[in-house]
Amino acid sequence: MSAPQAFIVADHVCKSFGTHQVLRDVSTHFSTGEVTVIIGASGSGKSTLLRAINRLEPHDSGTITIDGVPVTDDAATLQKQRCEVGMVFQQFNLFGHLSVLDNVTLAPRRVRRTARAQANEQAMLLLRRVGLQDHAHKYPWQLSGGQQQRVAIARALVRDPKIILLDEPFEGLAPVIVQDIMRICRELAQAGQTIFLIEQNLAATLALASRVYIINNGHVAHEGPAQEIKARPELLQRYLGI
Repeated sequence: MSAPQAFIVADHVCKSFGTHQVLRDVSTHFSTGEVTVIIGASGSGKSTLLRAINRLEPHDSGTITIDGVPVTDDAATLQKQRCEVGMVFQQFNLFGHLSVLDNVTLAPRRVRRTARAQANEQAMLLLRRVGLQDHAHKYPWQLSGGQQQRVAIARALVRDPKIILLDEPFEGLAPVIVQDIMRICRELAQAGQTIFLIEQNLAATLALASRVYIINNGHVAHEGPAQEIKARPELLQRYLGI
């Protein structure tokens, strides 16, 4: 069986905010068909790395490539790359004045000029996939946190991206909903998508991840298969204090 292909590669990436260096010479990769989880203490640089991959936070030096193409400010390249990347934000960022269906169809209708009927059909398939087909005409404020999270995942999937970035997708969710989101992530990885998430829920993280990266003070302090991290609790004690 061949090794997973490295789809996202960070090479000597640095990022500072003023005099505070957040990412320090980060070199790592994330592979196709894997669920990669980054853990680390608050302020360790996890979210900055996630945002740098999608160029929401430009890095200062080093390179980040997606499928071999550097992530830069070139508008045409960046737009193409962002079509390959689905982002699920920590606060969902759904539009409160739009229905669930319109939240999911907004990007294909506005960016790709997809006809409304076609966009609606595609969106309903995705909402069925995340178990929310019966809530398509509700508004985000009428949904629970777990339901809003699933809408955000459906919206991220609407462009059929190769990469899904999730920023603490389990925060504040009931255990039964966490299990549901984990199931969706596993299915996406099995379908060949690259899943990259930041998460503080270690039990869920270690059950879901193919690989785990521990970030400490802006650099990758340790990386390895999830089973290795499970078997070495001293790593969690050293870098997370738990």
